[in-house]
Formats: sequence, structure tokens, C-alpha cells
Amino acid sequence: MDSGVISMTDDQPINQPKKTLKRVKTGSFERRFSMAKAGFVASTRLAAKSAGNMFNSKEKREERQKEILSQQAYYLAEEIGKLKGSIVKIGQMMALYGEHFLPVEVTEALHTLEDDTAALEWTSIYEALEDALGPDTLAKLEIDEDPIGCASIGQVHRATIKETGEQICLKIQYPGVAEAVDSDLNAVETLVRVAKIVPVTEEFSQWFDEIREMMYREVDYVHELQKTHEFYERLKDDPRYIVPKVYPEFSSDKVIATKYEPGVNIDSDITMNLSQERRNAICEAALDLCWREVFEWGEMQTDPNFGNYFVRLGDGDRVPDKIVLLDFGAVRAFSESTIGPGRRIVAAAFHHDEELLFSALQEMRFFRDPNTSLDAKRGLSKLCFMAIEPFTDIEKHPPPAFLLSPEGEYCWGESDLPARLSLQAGLSAANRYFTVPPREMMFLVRKIMGAYTFMSVLSAKIKGYGIIEPYVAKMKPKSTS
Repeated sequence: MDSGVISMTDDQPINQPKKTLKRVKTGSFERRFSMAKAGFVASTRLAAKSAGNMFNSKEKREERQKEILSQQAYYLAEEIGKLKGSIVKIGQMMALYGEHFLPVEVTEALHTLEDDTAALEWTSIYEALEDALGPDTLAKLEIDEDPIGCASIGQVHRATIKETGEQICLKIQYPGVAEAVDSDLNAVETLVRVAKIVPVTEEFSQWFDEIREMMYREVDYVHELQKTHEFYERLKDDPRYIVPKVYPEFSSDKVIATKYEPGVNIDSDITMNLSQERRNAICEAALDLCWREVFEWGEMQTDPNFGNYFVRLGDGDRVPDKIVLLDFGAVRAFSESTIGPGRRIVAAAFHHDEELLFSALQEMRFFRDPNTSLDAKRGLSKLCFMAIEPFTDIEKHPPPAFLLSPEGEYCWGESDLPARLSLQAGLSAANRYFTVPPREMMFLVRKIMGAYTFMSVLSAKIKGYGIIEPYVAKMKPKSTS
């Protein structure tokens, strides 16, 4: 689930939901029936349209087949969206992490899935709170009945601790959502198989198992509370960040209580119109946090959604702007077999050290054939060197000249790096020597790409070398060139 808290400051009005629901339908039978019906309709339509496509030329058949697949995917996304709850979150995750497994027509359709803005009625939420916290604990709070944020698996209410006057947020999971996760996952997997929108290979099954694990974490509020507290302890003395304090006494396996921390959206007009210097400082803090997660902690918030970050505005002088970090349900620890080679890949790319890079890529099982040719390996190394261009020594390995300011800063707003990376990644993926990287690695890449998007949106101008060099220096590369 996203942060569940809308962006606002204390003097801004709260946008109230326009409609409410009496309950979220989580019954196994009704949801499975809906999915089975959608799958049957989709497979029937697919068979009919594919049959009609048989008489076209090869070129037209391929083009038409993509159109058919796109229509299928949008139909299924629409059907999934009608059911609300965890099944919507599953579709969102498939879109976010499915680039390596799903056709582009499918991910584009799944990206249309959005969290439902309808709130659960207050009477139903109050009953859920009473079940989760008990009437005595609940009596210690004064809770606003109108939610300040609604998402697919829960909603957030602002509350006041009567004894202290502290403002907190209660993130409340919808009743029955956690219990419906397995049923919803099985229904979606069956739907994918029946509708034939993607080949269900062993590789796909392993990837879907990762989605399953992610969903378990999304509804595990005990885990999220713990991770929120851990990040709070790690960053509480760093003036660049705010992590909400947790309140275990008002939390349970279905409710997370944290300090109310208002702010404005990263991509809001207010943030976008800050001075270049202030935007640079925010972006430098975001990059430093990203590399700290990779190199020091070995665990990270893997959902790069902008809804998980606010900006607490300073005064542009003595009080600095701060990044408010929200929603730690997507935090995951990486195994040493992934994070170790992952760090070495970054360090080798930073130093343009081919020998170290090839070794780390081999360790990560990127090469299908142990006898992969040097030319083929260099195609992948080119991708890695390109990805690290905002951070390299511009004297030794300068990026394209138009991306450097007169002061030697990398101009993210003008960068075409994502497009160049996509093109090079496509060329590498098409090479018969390479295999799809381990799924853990894809979450690491997604995290870094999310940080890059952060920089681009705010049009940062940064000298990246000084940000990453202290972390890379600890890697002690075998050789540098």
C-alpha cells in the first residue's frame, strides 16, 4: 500500500472522499467467481479474434496480435479494478515489477489500476479499530471520522492522544483483506493462465512467487511497524530526513500508529518552484539515502512511488527542507548472494573496471554461457557504465557534454539517460548469451531507477561523484583503470 496519507500542510484543507463503502468485498467465492468469469470471457474473445487474424500477412498478424493482447490486458485490468482490496494491489505490483516478464501491452494496462478513492464507512472502520485495539485503548484517542487517505487495502485517519495532545495517524487495514491475499493471488494467477496474456513459464512462476511474498509484507503491519521504527532510529539524528515516530500502544496487526508528519508532494508545484539550490539539496539527500541503503544497510524501501515521500519545507535560509519518509511495508532485506555482487557491480561500473564488473556479473548469473564472448560481455558492461554516468569522474569518464553545466554538474532535467538505458537493455536482453537476472536484483535496479526519476522530476543539477564515492571506496576494487 502507498503511504495512505495525502500531501498537505497544517493550513491546507483535507480533501474528503466523495463516496463511501459499507464493506470491502473479500469473500473467496464471490471474487473467484468474478475472476473465473472474466477469464472465460477473455479466453473466448482471444480465440475468436486470433482465429480472424490467421488470414492476414505475417507483418499484419504480428501487429494485430499486439492489438489483441492490449485489448485483452485492458479488459482484465478493468475487471480486476472492480473488485478493490488486495487484488488491485496485486495488479499494481505486477505492473511495477513486471517489465522483465510481461509484454509491454500488459504492463501498460495494469498501470491503469489505481487505488480506490472510496472510503470505508466510519461505522465499519470504528468496528475494525475496536476489534484491533480494544475499547479501553480506543477511548484514549480522539479520532477524525473523515480519512485523510484511502488506498486499496486500507485507509488513514488522523487522531489526537487525549492525554498528551499529540497528533498521530492511524493506518487501518480493511477487514478481511489479509485473509483474502492467498485467494486473490491464486485467482489472478489462474486468470493469467486462462486468458493467455503471458506464457506461464517456470521463470514467470518464480517471479509471481516474489509478488506473493511482497503481498504478504504489504498486509504484515507488525513487520511494517518494526521497519518504520528501525528507519526512525537510523535517521533520527540526520537533519535531512523525517521518519514518523511509531506508537506501539496504539498499534496491532491491523493498525499502525505513527506521528502525524505533514508535507507537500515531491512533484507538487510548490516543490518544483523551489530554487535550484534547494531542489539540489533535496535530491542529494535522496541519492545519499539510496546508496546508504545499498551499501550500509543491505535493505531498502523497494517501492519508488512518489506517494511514499513528502517534503517538509524549510525557510530557504536557516531551516533546511527535509524529506519525510512514509510507508515502510515494502522494505526488504537482500541476501548476501545478491547485495554483495550488486555492490561490486556498482563499484566496478563507477571505476570502469571491466575485470571486476565481469566477475560480479558472472557471480550474479547474468551470463547464460560460461564461455560468453568478450564482445557480448562488453554489451552488458556498456549498460552498466552508462547507468553510472551521473556519478563518475567527469575528467576520466565524461558524460555527454550537453548534460554538464559550466560548473561540472550533471543536469538531470535534460538527461536522456532512461531512454538510452532502455535501448541498451533491450539489446542486451536480446543477446542469446544473457539470462534474466535474479528477481532480487530487479528490485535493486528498480530502487535505483526510482531515485533517478526523483532527480529528473526535480531537474537536479548535482556533482554525483562526491555522493557515491565514500560508499564505493569501501568496496576496495581489485583493480582500477
